[in-house]
Amino acid sequence: MPLTRPVRTLTALTALALLAGCAEQGGGATDDPAAYPSQEIRLLVPYAAGGPTDLTARAYGTSLEEQLGQTVVVENLPGGSGALATQQLIAAPPDGYTLSLVTAGTLVLTPLANEVGYTKDDVTPIGVMSEVPSVLAVGNGSPYQSAEDFFTAAEQQPGVLTVGVPGASTPQGIELQRLREEYGVEVTAVPFNGNAEMTTALLGGNVDAVLINASSDVTANIDGGQFQPLAVSSEERLSWLPDTPTLVESGFPELTLSGSTFGLAGPAGLPDEVVTVLEDALRTAHDDPAVVEQVGEEYIDEEFRGADELRQVLDRTQEVYEPLLG
Repeated sequence: MPLTRPVRTLTALTALALLAGCAEQGGGATDDPAAYPSQEIRLLVPYAAGGPTDLTARAYGTSLEEQLGQTVVVENLPGGSGALATQQLIAAPPDGYTLSLVTAGTLVLTPLANEVGYTKDDVTPIGVMSEVPSVLAVGNGSPYQSAEDFFTAAEQQPGVLTVGVPGASTPQGIELQRLREEYGVEVTAVPFNGNAEMTTALLGGNVDAVLINASSDVTANIDGGQFQPLAVSSEERLSWLPDTPTLVESGFPELTLSGSTFGLAGPAGLPDEVVTVLEDALRTAHDDPAVVEQVGEEYIDEEFRGADELRQVLDRTQEVYEPLLG
């Protein structure tokens, strides 16, 4: 029997409603990239709240929210050395409404060391947010008062000294592996979930040292005398730790990759128009005094580094570590 006109009209309206509902459930995947952004943005952090990654994401997230006119929700998803958050990122529609803070550890080292179902090529780099070097530090009262003391003891007692790291497949963990394989100096890496756990372990005497991100919480412990810095991971001495030698100066010229570059990325296939909007917003945030103050001037490069530069960091890390871990 042919449909009457009112029934045909109702059927058409129902179909349109269903299509609209499907588009809404798609998380913005059908949005016109030229109109981006038109809804809430989810910013994933692959580590626990309260650490340097969380601080960086929230500082930049606030600036992006102000610039883009849309709410930016920061969501901490720790676990699997960054794999949990990254798996959610790559499974999201490439529409710019799901982004993540990323590091070379989460995108390169974790996939090389574990079967996680993704590689660095499954994301779209957007730009660099901050750069945090690592510091090898001991607790107050440690018998090792210099890098020379520590490494001499490690050479004399292979595998005896313990060093806390923020995860086994982080740059810090892998650099200790390179320390053993390339320089014959063996320590035992003890993985923790972030700076807070590492700090507790060091202050409690549960590890001999930590190779830790030299973020503001760590420098506060150094300034307060709870931590004694022995060496830093940067190629040159840090202006804010001028008396602390580099690992290069300590006889390990290749061990310069244990610092962390915090970048912003979306899923692979992010439209160029969306990347441009986000990269420009990230550039503005990079120069925002409020962001600089919150993250720390020492952790933000003088010149903004965008999508191409972040991709180069990831490519360089893959080049160095793939022969070791692949």
